[in-house]
Amino acid sequence: MKFNDAVWGVLLALLGAVVLVHVQGFPRIPGQNIGPGIFPGIVGAGLGLCGLLLVASGLRGRRAAEPTPWAQAPAWLRARRQLLSFAVLVGANLFYLLAVERLGFVLTAFFYLAALMGVLRVRWAVLLPVAALATLVIHLAFYRLLKVPLPWGVLQPWAW
Repeated sequence: MKFNDAVWGVLLALLGAVVLVHVQGFPRIPGQNIGPGIFPGIVGAGLGLCGLLLVASGLRGRRAAEPTPWAQAPAWLRARRQLLSFAVLVGANLFYLLAVERLGFVLTAFFYLAALMGVLRVRWAVLLPVAALATLVIHLAFYRLLKVPLPWGVLQPWAW
């Protein structure tokens, strides 16, 4: 479904406002001029500004000689391949959310990347090693460098 820019602009501006209100509750760090809410606050303000610009653009489009509709179904909804790709994307995200604790990050991310590359018609000879290597690089970056605790799941006996 394609929505007019004004619709997305209102939603984006609301999201920016929610972020700005939320970061006001972040604790202050003694002796620091900049607290933990500064960067999320900047992002929230940017979202709000972009939302307002989208509202202005959408309303300008509605005042044109041939106004754009508030909502319109996109052409890809009628194409089987694009529908399959969209379904795989949604399914892969749901799979990740539901399986990451049980299977662990490494296996879940591998299947996730393999599914997404598969729908893009990447050859198996490329898909499997790239999905494995990308998963390991992402895991190392988050687990070792950034110290983010990722779930091991069924690979817990081999955790490093």
